[in-house]
Amino acid sequence: MAVDVLAEIPGVNMEDLRLKGFKVHELPVSVDIPVSRGRRDFYKMGLITGEMTVGYGDQILELNDTVLFFVNPNVPRSVVRRSTNTTGYACIFTDTFITGRERTEVLKNSPLFHTGDTPVIPLNSEQAAFMTGIFQKMLAVYNGDYPYKGELIRNCIELIIHEALRIQPSQNVSQFKNAATRITHLFMDLLERQFPIERSAEPLRLRTAQDFAAGLSVHVNYLNRSIKEITGKPTSVHIAERITAEAKALLQHTDWSVADIAYALGFGYPTYFNNYFKRITGTNPKSLRK
Repeated sequence: MAVDVLAEIPGVNMEDLRLKGFKVHELPVSVDIPVSRGRRDFYKMGLITGEMTVGYGDQILELNDTVLFFVNPNVPRSVVRRSTNTTGYACIFTDTFITGRERTEVLKNSPLFHTGDTPVIPLNSEQAAFMTGIFQKMLAVYNGDYPYKGELIRNCIELIIHEALRIQPSQNVSQFKNAATRITHLFMDLLERQFPIERSAEPLRLRTAQDFAAGLSVHVNYLNRSIKEITGKPTSVHIAERITAEAKALLQHTDWSVADIAYALGFGYPTYFNNYFKRITGTNPKSLRK
């Protein structure tokens, strides 16, 4: 099963992003970005001052003044227009950079991870000044030689998310443009609510598209068609990527045996898990743990 690679981002060293898992940079004062559409395999949070019109999922978002903007790779997006006076900061990070940390309910329901929330949060002058300070600190750490910069950047990301939730609590939007968007939101929420796995004695219940379709009371063909239409990826790929991310976290951050991890993830035999993991990641669980 192929894993999507990171698409190129103007002004960002993609090889550096692949190696480190995160990137912090300041937006140039004048930028000319053409209309583009697509989905990349990274999360992004930005502090932006200026004007921008962005297509995000089934929404058209007008960004004015100073806003926090969150990008979830599970939602298709397009930059429709950007003024030449847009300034600010951005933090880009891969899924593996954030995976493995304790996923609290607050983080899972944040505008970054929760696909149902509007990803734009307007800021007043006081809030903008506070957020500017955090992004400037992240930029200084990123460009410095502090040996634990990755951990500090993760802490800053969590602080930004908590502040965003304090300013604008999770809306848990229940109104959707169409049925496909609604079922995609419900699927992503149901998938994420299974994690993190904290006890090996309670194995994963939903592991296939059929399992999720039954849980959502829809036909599996309808679920697959909706997920592919909205996210650009098949249902099975979303499930495989999330199970693999959890497997990596358990291998790296617990002392569970490979067999315990296999059972916790719903595999009947460790051999099945080993083959599954190697097919997706290109390595076996024991090698990753080492």
